[in-house]
Amino acid sequence: MADHKELTFSLETDFIELIKLLKLVRIASSGAEAKMFVGEGMVCRNKEIETRKRAKLIKGDIIEVEGIRVTII
Repeated sequence: MADHKELTFSLETDFIELIKLLKLVRIASSGAEAKMFVGEGMVCRNKEIETRKRAKLIKGDIIEVEGIRVTII
C-alpha cells in the first residue's frame, strides 16, 4: 500500500502562491525544488494538474504532490 499523508494549512490571508505553500508545508526543501515539482507536472490542484508556479491558492483548494494531500482551510 502506498504511503499517503494528509495535511491541512490554515490560510490567514486571501491566498497563498503555490510554490510558497510547497515550501511552508515542507513538501519542497527549496524554491527551486518547488518550481521543479510544478514544472514537471507533479502537482495537482483540485484533481487537475497545476502548471502555474505562482497560482493563487484559496480556502477549499486541495493540493496533491508526491503522495501528500494538503487541504487549505
